[in-house]
Amino acid sequence: MHFPHYRPRRFRRNENLRRMIRETSLGVDQLVYPLFVVPGNGIRNPVSSMPGVFQHSTDNLLREIESAVELRIPAILLFGIPGHKDPEGSEAYSEKGVVQEAVRAIKARFPDLVVVTDVCLCEYTSHGHCGVLRGKEVENDPTLEVLARSALSHAEAGADVVAPSDMMDGRVGFIRDTLDEAGFDQVGILAYSAKYCSAFYGPFREAAESAPQFGDRRAYQMDPHNSDEAIREVSLDIEEGADIVMVKPALAYLDIIRRIKEEFEWPVAAYNVSGEYSMIKAAAANGWLDEERVMMETLTAIRRAGADLILTYFAKDAARVLLGRS
Repeated sequence: MHFPHYRPRRFRRNENLRRMIRETSLGVDQLVYPLFVVPGNGIRNPVSSMPGVFQHSTDNLLREIESAVELRIPAILLFGIPGHKDPEGSEAYSEKGVVQEAVRAIKARFPDLVVVTDVCLCEYTSHGHCGVLRGKEVENDPTLEVLARSALSHAEAGADVVAPSDMMDGRVGFIRDTLDEAGFDQVGILAYSAKYCSAFYGPFREAAESAPQFGDRRAYQMDPHNSDEAIREVSLDIEEGADIVMVKPALAYLDIIRRIKEEFEWPVAAYNVSGEYSMIKAAAANGWLDEERVMMETLTAIRRAGADLILTYFAKDAARVLLGRS
């Protein structure tokens, strides 16, 4: 039998050979660790649908961040669960809000850590929607003012990057103008640009206590059937001043990550969301999957698709593997 001169298996024979021709690299530098903060002290509430994930009061949050910093994780994404909710979501922009207080404490303790703050109203409104309501309709333009006020309060507290996740039209430009006018032109914007209305968010809504009290979010989050629309959304956010654009969820939208990376010369983030995390955890708990291998294969796939940054609840576990500490 005649064999070709090129045999692909030649460089698969051992790990060093495989490393030499590896096309995709995944490192700790690409990881962003999402965390949940609540008011009070001594609180570490487990999220039942997300094993290993907790709601932390600020004192325990600092301990959790210390362990992430020791693993060289460069950034966190902070979500707040307020002690009080109202129809307007007023705690979102309170100077003494749970996120604002946490950011000040984090930056005092870890000044070099990149602190990204989620900017949305769903955690703060009594109705659980991401904007201001008129009847049962989410009003776009009045919501922009509240989002910008919230983003500004995060910047004043010391946030390095604000991350609007609401999917209101025009919010990136409104926030950029507000920050610039207040002298925070160095605060970045990580825009949830292609955020789909996904069933993969279920466990997050337990963690963030943000489930809508009626209806759903299809009127403002993207339809999972659409791809071209994601390109238009990203283009708008870049024009309005987004420093990084993001696709959410990641695994069911790897094609979207790839399209955006190829279409735009822009930093692209992808959110490995709660449902994706919990599926792996549940399967591993039942002995159906090798958790570590599937975790790393998943994160590598997101990176291979084109993501420059990966927001993942696996950040610490993945960092241990990447640093050889697992």
